[in-house]
Amino acid sequence: MNVELITPEKKVFSGEADRVKMPGSDGVFEVLDRHAPMIAALRKGEVRITAKGNATNFQILGGFAEILNNNVVILAEGVKA
Repeated sequence: MNVELITPEKKVFSGEADRVKMPGSDGVFEVLDRHAPMIAALRKGEVRITAKGNATNFQILGGFAEILNNNVVILAEGVKA
């Protein structure tokens, strides 16, 4: 699936992934390939994007995620370096 992590300032990540773990407002959840469409509010925490066994972690300051047609778009308020 295609994943994009975007802040108001820039696109932080764009690429293919096997799974994405996100800090939802009601708890951590994971999205896999061909996930059902959804929109989720995100709280401050870690986003883990895994592709071919390699994980990349980002600390976000909250935001929203849209999962649609095998695309994950994470709109984050900010990302800590």
